[in-house]
Amino acid sequence: MAAVWQQVLAVDARYNAYRTPTFPQFRTQYIRRRSQLLRENAKCGFEPGLRRQYLRLRSQLLALRYGPLSEQSSFRASSVRSSRTTLDRMEDFEEDPRAQGARGHRRSVSRGSYQLQAQMNRAVYDERPAGSLVPTSVAEASRAMAGDTTLSENYAFAGMHHIFDQHVDSAVPRLQFANDDKHLLACCSLDGSLSIMSLSPSPPSVKVTLKGHGGPVTDFAWSLSNDIIVSTSLDGTLRIWNTEDGRCIREVRDPESSELLCCTFQPMNNNLTVVGNSKHHLQVVNISTGKKTKGGSSKLTGRVLSLSFDAPGRILWAGDDRGSIFSFLFDMATGKLTKAKRLVVSEGSSICSISARSWISREARDPSLLINACVNKLLLYRVVDNDGTLQLKRSFPIQHGSQHVHSIFCPLMSFRQGACVVTGSEDACVYFFDVERNTKAIVNKLQGHGGPVLDVSFNCDESLLASADSTGMVIIWRREQK
Repeated sequence: MAAVWQQVLAVDARYNAYRTPTFPQFRTQYIRRRSQLLRENAKCGFEPGLRRQYLRLRSQLLALRYGPLSEQSSFRASSVRSSRTTLDRMEDFEEDPRAQGARGHRRSVSRGSYQLQAQMNRAVYDERPAGSLVPTSVAEASRAMAGDTTLSENYAFAGMHHIFDQHVDSAVPRLQFANDDKHLLACCSLDGSLSIMSLSPSPPSVKVTLKGHGGPVTDFAWSLSNDIIVSTSLDGTLRIWNTEDGRCIREVRDPESSELLCCTFQPMNNNLTVVGNSKHHLQVVNISTGKKTKGGSSKLTGRVLSLSFDAPGRILWAGDDRGSIFSFLFDMATGKLTKAKRLVVSEGSSICSISARSWISREARDPSLLINACVNKLLLYRVVDNDGTLQLKRSFPIQHGSQHVHSIFCPLMSFRQGACVVTGSEDACVYFFDVERNTKAIVNKLQGHGGPVLDVSFNCDESLLASADSTGMVIIWRREQK
């Protein structure tokens, strides 16, 4: 039954872009209400055959009302055949219906046009200044992997692959795909549990549920080998879990009996985990012994909400609820933390998410930090020195005033054309931004959630995107096949 209501929601969301073109707020409210009603009706146990018949009739009526969503020449037959159960991306964000054609349909674009645009984009990139964030003109390895594609193709996450609702009515604050894995996903919930989900073989299912925390689970992290998950909770404990059978291997209590709010593994030594608590303290914990490392603690100006290492594990950034981001130098041998720099983003505004991307390589420039702060903006900073000093590069408007919203870089796709990031938002949408566009930076917008979107995550090859919201819904989006 759940599969049928998910398909109905996908069909409604697909056509949602064409409802009331001059009132986008109505479209958001409509899809939220539809999601709520469909989930409630799914619990009533209606006969599955009737629901499938309803799905067919609704698809036909919507097609009659709004017309076909694309011209036959625009997409291959495989795209048309799968259109009934996919959620279309919003490629044009102008409110003027004339900019989209008579019915707002997608324009027909040939493969030759895509290749010509790719060549034009590369010519523009070659002329960019040395401080530019996009890849240099010698990034041929990533181009070969990505292909000559436009931004619309790169970020064409449109279809709802699956919807998980095992944590319904309790917010899912964090979710993350396993390292170097296409089909293993985990999330934590304020209901006090975590779920590990397998997306293959079909149908997707909950592989194991991790239960044991005595309070809401605030954060978690996968080990590099994916055999362990660490989690933090408002019950004041750090727990280490076996991901195969769901056993709790060890429980580490906070010495101050404070609420634990965030955690992350040291990327070069997964025996060490950094934990932030509600009493402003940051501490490095050896998960084998359950003990703090000597010199591995420090104090921030507020409750520690977010953590992120750079790729080599030498710099740690920590954000608090007073609007400050601190950088720390991490001693690999001893686990000692040395406070280096402090940046006040906005006094009194919570730093909910920090995501680091080391873009210094033979293919690209500028290590960067992506920040979600409660200032109704997504912030992109450049890391300017080895102490973790930050310099603001760009900001993007989103609805974010109070919820703990998170964002991520698109590492593989950013090496194609443009450099993109993805974020949740309190308006129940998922946004893709191109950080190199000076105007109209939104390149995609996904609708389908019934509440504020709190976190987003890619699988290793970025063929799937997962998003979680405050109502407990987790949506898996698939890249549209070309």
